[in-house]
Amino acid sequence: MFVGVLRVWLHIPSARSLKDRRRVVRSFKDRVQSKLRASVAEVGDADRHQHAVIGIAYVSGTAARVEEILAAAASMAGNLKDAILVDRATEILSFGTEGKGVGADPASLDAMVLDATPWDEVDEEMEK
Repeated sequence: MFVGVLRVWLHIPSARSLKDRRRVVRSFKDRVQSKLRASVAEVGDADRHQHAVIGIAYVSGTAARVEEILAAAASMAGNLKDAILVDRATEILSFGTEGKGVGADPASLDAMVLDATPWDEVDEEMEK
């Protein structure tokens, strides 16, 4: 069994309020869920009206299928008309036969920098 997670950072330049932002995020989430049947959740920066961080997860028996679905979700994010895909990160974990253990070293999972964001670069560009 393979579990894949994709995190996308979106910049929504046309959003003037949280309501504008929610419309773009909700539309993206609904499209990914309906077309790819993946789990989607907003996972960060919910209080910033021009930024959004979306997490997408998919489980399959093959790593190739997980990669295909997450690549399709990233492509959908990159083609949004009301948002700019600023960055993305993908992680695919392999679980052994009958769920016996994680294929990745748990220490490497702790070492992931989950709080790093590309917003500083975006904010600097917007100030120019």
